[in-house]
Amino acid sequence: MTTTTVEAAIRTAIVRVAPEADLTVLDPDESLRAALDLDSLDFLAVLENVARLTLVTIPESSYATVDSWRGLVDFVRDHAEGAG
Repeated sequence: MTTTTVEAAIRTAIVRVAPEADLTVLDPDESLRAALDLDSLDFLAVLENVARLTLVTIPESSYATVDSWRGLVDFVRDHAEGAG
């Protein structure tokens, strides 16, 4: 799975949960929860949507790692089938 494909899936997942989110101003290392004003249930919904779109399971133990755009993209890309 390419970085471009992963990023498109994450954008789709975020927009499904927070349609008003402006992803153009998102710092890649900033907390998604803080930057997009997501509560814990919204953040979980984003991760569930990412998992559905990419077929990559994100365990709860990795939530701190995937809280930034860069962290989420890297995690999904590195754990996608055929990665590595």
